[in-house]
Amino acid sequence: MSGASLATGTTPGTAIAANAAMRERRQALWRAARRVLLPVLTAALALAAWEWGARASGVSAMVLVPPSAVWSVLANSWPILLEHTLVTLREVTAGFLLAAGGGIALGTLLTASTRIRQTIQPLVVFFQLIPKIALAPLFIVWLGVGPSSRLAFVLFIAFFPVAVSTAAGLMSAERNALLLCRSLTATGWQTFHSVRFPYAVPHIFAGLKICATVAMIGQVVGEFVTAQQGLGYIVMFASAAAETALVFAAVTLLCGLGLLLYGVVAVAEWLVLRWFGAPISSSQF
Repeated sequence: MSGASLATGTTPGTAIAANAAMRERRQALWRAARRVLLPVLTAALALAAWEWGARASGVSAMVLVPPSAVWSVLANSWPILLEHTLVTLREVTAGFLLAAGGGIALGTLLTASTRIRQTIQPLVVFFQLIPKIALAPLFIVWLGVGPSSRLAFVLFIAFFPVAVSTAAGLMSAERNALLLCRSLTATGWQTFHSVRFPYAVPHIFAGLKICATVAMIGQVVGEFVTAQQGLGYIVMFASAAAETALVFAAVTLLCGLGLLLYGVVAVAEWLVLRWFGAPISSSQF
C-alpha cells in the first residue's frame, strides 16, 4: 500500500469505487442535461430557420410571420394576454380535474363486477365514438353561452382516456398477488388498496397525460364557439382581423399552458410512483 493511501486512510479498492461513483454521477448529470439541451437546441434552430425564411422569402408578414414579430406582440400586449391566459388556465384546470375524477370513478365502477362492466362499457364506447367536436354547438343550446358549457364540453371530451386506463390498470393486477390476498382473507378494500390500485397507478397516469392534452383541445374548441374571453377567443378574434402575429402569440401561450398541465401530471406521477414503488407483499395488509 502506498504512503499516500496510508496518509489518507484509503485503499486502492475504495479509491476505485469512489472514482467509479464520480464517473456515474457525471454521466447521470450529462444524461439529464442532454434531455433538456437537445429539445431546446432543436427548438432554437427551428426558430432561427423560421425567422430567416420569413425575412428572406419576401412573403407578407400577414401570411408568414417571423418569430420576432410574435415576441414583440407578446411583450407589448402582455397584460391583456395574461388576463385571457388566466381565464383559460382556470377553466381548463377545472375541466381537467372533473374529467380526471369522473374518469377514475367510472373506470373503478367498470371493474366492480362483470355485470356492471357488461352493462356500462358498451355505452362508454358509444359515447367515445361520437364526433365530439361536431357537438360543441349543442352545448350552447343545452347550457347557454358561458363557462358551464365549456366546462361540460371539456369533461365530455376528456374523461374517456382516464376511464379506460383506470379500468385496464385495475384489471392488470397479477394473479398471484390476488391469490395471496384471497389466502390471507383480505377484504375487498384491502385488495383494492394494496394490490389493484398500485398496479393501476401507471395506467391511470398514462390516461391523465392524455386527458391533459385533450382537455386543452376541448377548452380551445369551447372558447372558439362560446367565449368572449380566453386564448381561444383571442385566436378567433385575431384570425378574423388578419393579425397573424397575435394568433401565433396566443397559440404560443396555449402551448405553454398545455406543457404546464402535462408537467404537473408528470410530477404528480413521479411522486405517487415513489409512494407506491415498493413491491407488494403480505406485510402491506
